[in-house]
Amino acid sequence: MDTKKIEELLTQVQSQQTSIEEALDKLRMLPFDDLEDYARIDNHRALRQGLPEVVFCQGKTSEQITGIMERLLEQHERVMGTRATPEQAAFVRNQIPDANYDPVARLLTVARGEQPTQKETAPYAVVVTGGTSDRPVAEEAAQTLDFLGSRVERAYDVGVAGLHRLLDRRELLFGAEVIISVAGMEGALTSVVGGLVGCPVIGVPTSIGYGASFGGLAALLSMLNSCATGVAVVNIDNGFGAGVYAHQILRRLQKQL
Repeated sequence: MDTKKIEELLTQVQSQQTSIEEALDKLRMLPFDDLEDYARIDNHRALRQGLPEVVFCQGKTSEQITGIMERLLEQHERVMGTRATPEQAAFVRNQIPDANYDPVARLLTVARGEQPTQKETAPYAVVVTGGTSDRPVAEEAAQTLDFLGSRVERAYDVGVAGLHRLLDRRELLFGAEVIISVAGMEGALTSVVGGLVGCPVIGVPTSIGYGASFGGLAALLSMLNSCATGVAVVNIDNGFGAGVYAHQILRRLQKQL
């Protein structure tokens, strides 16, 4: 349950459309909601953090994912699941027909009611990638931002092997309030971007690369050891985490406007 729904509930009580007893029954579900023996849904998260709980699909059965998403939809109009397989998505969509799935980003989303939109003049994030192979992680970040209602732009395949490609997008980069830099191999793109711009840069190392990249560990260590200032780093392949972090920055800026 988010702030909007609580305001609606209190208004209904005030106008006597809902009794105090009915309102109390709904509020009793606020802290968390037990779902059989496999999940305790955090209904309070949207009030604490401004974002509802997101379903991490990896390692869950299709039935568990469906059950959690259906219960979340009782309290929220927008629900997201990350790291979903095509098989999991097909099962969920059969049970929740208005669910959408992007096989590149591996995101399952359900959006009901009014969709958040941003003006073209709104502060924005840019998601950049070193190469096309980094696109799945980048799209997880970009689509997370979009789903949460933040403005996001993309600049893909602009890695250091052809630095002029990145410089060609410098106007877009210089106008951003936060940049998500997604790169595998040696992860050098994040340091380069961090040395060019004056906004926060979120490095996302990916598991893309040959053997000595150690499944993204080399890129992670490169980003952690960046000599560029203003760089923060999330875990390997964690596009979702980077997207949420960038959204929180943009949301704070929006409140000041």
